[in-house]
Amino acid sequence: MSDRPLSAGEKALWQKFIETVEPLDQGRVKRIDSLPVQKRLPELRGPITAATFGGVAKAVPLRDQKPVSETAGLDGNWDRRIAKGVVHPDVTVDLHGYSLSSAHGRLDSALELSIAAGHRAILLITGKARSEDQRRREGGRGAIRAAISDWLAASRHASNIAAVRRAHPRHGGAGALYIILRRRR
Repeated sequence: MSDRPLSAGEKALWQKFIETVEPLDQGRVKRIDSLPVQKRLPELRGPITAATFGGVAKAVPLRDQKPVSETAGLDGNWDRRIAKGVVHPDVTVDLHGYSLSSAHGRLDSALELSIAAGHRAILLITGKARSEDQRRREGGRGAIRAAISDWLAASRHASNIAAVRRAHPRHGGAGALYIILRRRR
């Protein structure tokens, strides 16, 4: 807004507007001022993990872990849709550029939020897996992709995951996965 003076027409219009305004009931204003104000939540720095997200569920103990099914868990319709590339993921989670610990936290929070929202398909972009020799030569690249199956098996959300499938080439192919969540009942 500029600080220019009002013209005569603008002054007249403003005066008409002011005459139509009713002052607020002071009793109402005092009641509103006396209402408690929600405290501002502290800002979290660093990666979102289960601890910082406030989740109460624990990771599955090692002896109780079962690998997430790569072959069973879906009906034929899902498999046909995945093969044709017509699955439309509800959420895309890209783990490029994350460290192992921050990628794990990002995956955990994405699973929690997707389950709460009732999503069915998550597209998880991890990058292509590397062989052991390539990882040694290239400085450990592909470590996130190598750890995904272990993370999902140990996840507190493992019971909500119906299946994990390799993504269609249009969604990243070997560098991405579909995580299909169980339907809520």
